[in-house]
Amino acid sequence: MDDQILQPSGAGGPSRAGFIGLAGRPNVGKSTLVNAIAGRKVAIISDRPQTTRRASRGVATDLGAGWQMVLIDLPGVQRPRDVLTERMQRRVELELADSDAVLFVVNAEQGIGPGDRFIARHLLAAGAEMPVICAVNKIDRLNVPQTARVLAEAAEFDVVDEVFPLSAKRGTGVEPLIERLAELLPEGPFLYPPSEHTDQPSDVHLAELIREQVLRRTREELPHAVEVAVEEMEPRDDGLIEVRAQIWVETDSQKAILIGRGGRMVREIGTAARKELERELGARVFLDLQVRVRERWRRDEGLLDRLGIE
Repeated sequence: MDDQILQPSGAGGPSRAGFIGLAGRPNVGKSTLVNAIAGRKVAIISDRPQTTRRASRGVATDLGAGWQMVLIDLPGVQRPRDVLTERMQRRVELELADSDAVLFVVNAEQGIGPGDRFIARHLLAAGAEMPVICAVNKIDRLNVPQTARVLAEAAEFDVVDEVFPLSAKRGTGVEPLIERLAELLPEGPFLYPPSEHTDQPSDVHLAELIREQVLRRTREELPHAVEVAVEEMEPRDDGLIEVRAQIWVETDSQKAILIGRGGRMVREIGTAARKELERELGARVFLDLQVRVRERWRRDEGLLDRLGIE
């Protein structure tokens, strides 16, 4: 990349740029927080645990202040149960080790629990010298005494340097957190062009937007058995962008659920996903969506490599 692109213009001092790794239990709001800081949707959101599978990066840039923050939206810290979750956990550990600061996100509504303590011990045992900022998310769901209690519990973690109460969904308390994280970035040139907001390839990002719609409509084990792959994307003569994608599941019974009676479920998913793709691409989309069975794909090392789940 051209250094001219990477340098901020008009900043009052040397530029700052670095990596912020997000740690936290599944479903504490890490992806929502990344989107709030990046200023646009770079990570999918669902109330299903383990929604995030890849270490996707959201890029937030402030040219006036001269900083660029690369937010690594990591899978929720968990105990591995198959090849997929082993890879997810390994990615968490590697990305946190390379971060300039860690943003440890906890769910205020659920309070500090064993999972949070497990992560705090993990960060402490890693002996990392980078600062650890704790974001106590979802405070909009608590009253003042409840919020104060959770903040006090979060401040008791030995590994935590500072605690910030916030609601990523509403934006409450996000700006002070951004200002503090920016202060922790090391001096250096920008890592991405200021116009970029994510490092995800376009096909992967679009596939994730489709998977988000599946997650919103399924329950039990099915969300974890689903993966989406965009096979082809090309403009048509009539001005539409044609996107061909496959939804993978592991069994015929799962396929039947996703298709639904008379194809109702897959049509609902396709309609909602098409709107998300059109919003992302800024153009009308023709979405060709197929459901396929790929047995035991979560245990297929070669397939996980091709999916970019390292």
